[in-house]
Amino acid sequence: MPKLISLLCLLAITTSVQAEIQTKTIAYKDEGTALTGHLYWDDATTDPRPGVLVVHEWWGLNEYATQRARMLAELGYVAFAADMYGGDRVTKDAEQAGEWMQEVTVDPELWRQRAAAGLHQLETSALVASGKLAAIGYCFGGGTVLQMAYGNAPLKGVVSFHGSLPAAPEEFWGKIGPRILVLHGQADTFVAPEVAANFRTKLEAADANWEMDLYGGVRHSFTNPKVGEYGIENLKYDAQADARSWTRMQAFFDEIFAD
Repeated sequence: MPKLISLLCLLAITTSVQAEIQTKTIAYKDEGTALTGHLYWDDATTDPRPGVLVVHEWWGLNEYATQRARMLAELGYVAFAADMYGGDRVTKDAEQAGEWMQEVTVDPELWRQRAAAGLHQLETSALVASGKLAAIGYCFGGGTVLQMAYGNAPLKGVVSFHGSLPAAPEEFWGKIGPRILVLHGQADTFVAPEVAANFRTKLEAADANWEMDLYGGVRHSFTNPKVGEYGIENLKYDAQADARSWTRMQAFFDEIFAD
């Protein structure tokens, strides 16, 4: 009996050691721009599983974005935190962040191309099950994953957390394949009511499969506990909206990956 107990303890310890979140830094390019992303997965299994692309806020690929990728890996997904700027550019200055974002978003086609370069890193990983892809994004990243949906990227669905709400261009109406979930703070002054209304109207006209959940009294960047460090009035963490939106995302993934 003592030997059996010792063996069981050893197996438990071995399993604990082996079942860890792993990460790998991946250098890649979008034409001439050098980019660096981070892949996360749980090594408790070697079976292919769904992959989720994570697109950062306008501050750049910082610790918050990689933390969310790690959290997805803990849920059993393979997650890739993509780089939309290159050059390891990260800032806490809003003016600088706006300039970097503008470089990417000024041309929607190139915007989608930059995101597609990150998705390719995830899609080609041997860890990811074929055809089981989704994307999530925060702030600028939320607008990015919406652009990916409009361009009919090979995704089951996209989730925008307090994202910018670019309207679906008419040329893509009737061609949007990925399902869309938008998680938005009703008190977010970065998105004017008329912009949000136009966003919804265009999705209806596009015949997209979409849903928009609104959190009353909630401002921009409501998922980021450290957002107060930026000193911007419209940025405010909301623990309830953070928890509810993350739970809603998980239910959405259960649905789209069930096919």
